[in-house]
Amino acid sequence: MAELIQYAVREGVGILTLNRPDKLNAINDEMHEQLHHQFDRALDDPDSRAILIRAEGRAFCTGRDTTMLGHRAKQESDYHFVLRHQQRNLQTIDHPKPVVAAINGYAIGGGFELALAADIRVAADDAQMAIPEIRYGILPDTGASQFLSMLIGPSRTKLMMLTGRMVDAATADRWGMVDIVVPRDALDEEAFAVARDIASRPPIALAMGKQLANHLWNGRVREGIGMELLTQTALFWSEDYQEARAALREKRKPDYKGR
Repeated sequence: MAELIQYAVREGVGILTLNRPDKLNAINDEMHEQLHHQFDRALDDPDSRAILIRAEGRAFCTGRDTTMLGHRAKQESDYHFVLRHQQRNLQTIDHPKPVVAAINGYAIGGGFELALAADIRVAADDAQMAIPEIRYGILPDTGASQFLSMLIGPSRTKLMMLTGRMVDAATADRWGMVDIVVPRDALDEEAFAVARDIASRPPIALAMGKQLANHLWNGRVREGIGMELLTQTALFWSEDYQEARAALREKRKPDYKGR
């Protein structure tokens, strides 16, 4: 089995590396299972006091592998499929260990949501971020509508969510979507330095500080992610979603007939 998610610990930092660079780190079922396993490992590891999520290649993560749209490996319902994928990001915001994301190149869809769930985002100046699900007749379902509304406000969230437009690193920085922007060749060094700095602090204070900062919005975000679950489950059965998938397969423009 290919090591699609690598894990290592350095100076108190548990480093998770997305390692499917030939596919722009798009997440297939195997990669999702490894991410779940290695993320749990990092959270449970007493040697890691902070977690850094980074990626190999020219993209952070382009989300769900589009060749697997509609595929359900576990023969589960759409509801349980979405719920299972939501658990990782809910776990990220609930767990006391701080999480830093290092965003390089494309961060799209579920890959972008992986970064949004982190406590701190360090972006390379070549980063490009988008939630393009609307183009497939669906919407984000692992937190983007809620994380973005919290970070950049509802209007800009709707601009991204209802158009699928890409946002560059400079715009993301100006809007407050990311916390630090650095040249691409400095990304790993800067993101690790932030995570290492956090890891050097007292663990109980880290846990409580994260909880305090999250307190204002945490309940609302969880409620909103629950709404994403119901919305996405319904959209998977819509005619627009079926038409979008057919257009993708047939390499044509979709013809939406709904109201």
